[in-house]
Amino acid sequence: MSSERAPLSAETVLAASADAVVGIDGELRVTVWNPAAERMFGWSAEEVVGGEAPFVPAELRSEHGAVLEQVRSGTSLSIVTRRVRRDGAVIDVRVSTNCVLDAGGELVGWVLTFQPCENEAQVQAAAVERARLVRRLTEVVVDINADLSLKSVLDRISRSITELTGADAGGFVLLNEDRVELVSLTDLSDRLQGFSAPLETSLFGELLRSGKSVLLANEDTRGLQDLVWADLPGLHTIALCVSNVHGRPYGALYALYSQRKVGHVELELLELLAAHAGVAIGNAMAYEELNLQRVHEQVVADSSADGIAVLDFGGRVRKWNRSAVELTGYPAEKVEGRHPPFPLPTAHGEPIKHQLKDGRWLEILMARIPRTHEWVVDFRDITAQRAMEEEQEFFLATSGHELRTPITVIHGLATTLVRKWSRLSPGSQREAVGTIADRSANLVTLVERLRLGSDVSRGELDVDRVPFDLRELLGRAVRAFRPLSDRHDVVLVADEDLPMTVGDPLATGMIMDQLLDNALKFSPEGGTIHVCARAEGGEVVVVVEDEGLGLVPGDEERVFYRFVRSGPRSDRSRFGGLGLGLYIVRQLAREQGGDVTAHRRQRGTRMRFTVPVRRDGDEGTEDAGSRDRSDAAVVRMGVGGGAPGANHSPEHHQSQETTKTSKSPEALPRQRSTSKDASRRP
Repeated sequence: MSSERAPLSAETVLAASADAVVGIDGELRVTVWNPAAERMFGWSAEEVVGGEAPFVPAELRSEHGAVLEQVRSGTSLSIVTRRVRRDGAVIDVRVSTNCVLDAGGELVGWVLTFQPCENEAQVQAAAVERARLVRRLTEVVVDINADLSLKSVLDRISRSITELTGADAGGFVLLNEDRVELVSLTDLSDRLQGFSAPLETSLFGELLRSGKSVLLANEDTRGLQDLVWADLPGLHTIALCVSNVHGRPYGALYALYSQRKVGHVELELLELLAAHAGVAIGNAMAYEELNLQRVHEQVVADSSADGIAVLDFGGRVRKWNRSAVELTGYPAEKVEGRHPPFPLPTAHGEPIKHQLKDGRWLEILMARIPRTHEWVVDFRDITAQRAMEEEQEFFLATSGHELRTPITVIHGLATTLVRKWSRLSPGSQREAVGTIADRSANLVTLVERLRLGSDVSRGELDVDRVPFDLRELLGRAVRAFRPLSDRHDVVLVADEDLPMTVGDPLATGMIMDQLLDNALKFSPEGGTIHVCARAEGGEVVVVVEDEGLGLVPGDEERVFYRFVRSGPRSDRSRFGGLGLGLYIVRQLAREQGGDVTAHRRQRGTRMRFTVPVRRDGDEGTEDAGSRDRSDAAVVRMGVGGGAPGANHSPEHHQSQETTKTSKSPEALPRQRSTSKDASRRP
């Protein structure tokens, strides 16, 4: 070569090359594009330099990345494949790929040399092999998607790694914030299951920092023996690929090689598998979330005391919760696909009331679900509420009548006295004033009953707990009631050695007044009223039996509710009263440690009243306040409207007062949770 000629430069060699030469840097940007590349692919250097290679078809990008990753170790690779021209035409080429290292041995890029592939047999063989791999991949993907359980999907992915890429072992590593966890594996020791390590020091972390989707690690580039994967004997290569779910890294597929070799085809298949795995995992997560939501909805519905039904657009039952079965008596299998066994509201959001065949009342509310065109029907048992409303209405009417009668008499007589005082004789004046006094006393008693009922409902009853002679108290009560009726005989039978009891003598007298008054009132035909007292265990039992109308079956407990009046309902207005007597006396009995219960007899009613027996230490200390009760407190003894003054003797006020208070339940203890950590890395 003549020295006068300019030496050959890299630029002139590339420009004169008949093969297309493309240079790609570490960021996968085109840095070299010779004229042959322009002629082969149709893009000019100005159009492609600085950007990603435009000639790689979308379906072959995984192959392209796998080839670049494989030649990182310095070995060149030549394959027959296809590339796309600027005009959209696909051409068959042979591409030879090699890596470019700097002086320190670090990768700085790749050189790709393209030649037209005119050997039809080679092209056909490459196409057949690729079709086979695609079919194999499709079969694997179908198998992965055959299950919607997330754990099953992850296990299928791990098995597919070895089946598809020929790896000797495989695993799926889950990304959990700043840690990674081995959640599924195949052909590895089960003791590795659940292994956790920091993301920063793992191969997964290195892959994420590189910005690539696939990483190939071997003994030539780094040490593998300090990794958990060294559990596989003879491990020499690890290929891993990111699996994204909804566009974010979810985990990584690890393919481990101890005997076999890995090529670009295996890397490409691993990357394609990772992409399909992300879709399958996303589907499984969505399915499990939907199932969890359904379970939560079912748990909420089943724990509800209200009946809940979901109706389709045609009004047929799709869901029927546990309370719906209990309220209506219809099991879910009997109503699903049919219309509900009750009418539905005609207006959205407006409840209706309906009575079932068994007598129970339901309040029914319906709301529409716009997205699904379904209806949610909520219905609850309002039988007790309905009965209470009826009783309250009756109570208002009765209390109005009870109050109006004495007030009318008092007002009439007072008006007469004002207008005709001078014309009335002294006897007539005294008689009118006496009637006013009697009626006003009845009015005070009635108001006190109402106030006492209010105290009971608020839990504000104050009772004494002092020793007293119950036998003497019963004797006074019976003697006071005997003269009140010519048709009744009140008999007391009490043991001579009846023990002393502990409680509130005033409250006990009120209880006996109410029980005896009821016995007289609900025995309109007369008869004998038996009062018996005997000791049983640690209490004295007092029984009051009459021969009257008795209780309606099922009312044994109901008669102790507020505003409920004893006797057949058809006769309630006949007997009068506010329906508060038994409600008050039960609370008085319970506040002093006893109880009152009602029992049906073949003829009449048995009321059972208990008072605690005095024990050692139940002495108490006298209190001035207990000796000086107000007149209003004494009037309470007329709670039953019976014999005023029956138990008004002064000794009932010489008692010790001990106020009882109720306490709310203590708060539940809080529980603590524990957690564990791990330190090794995959």
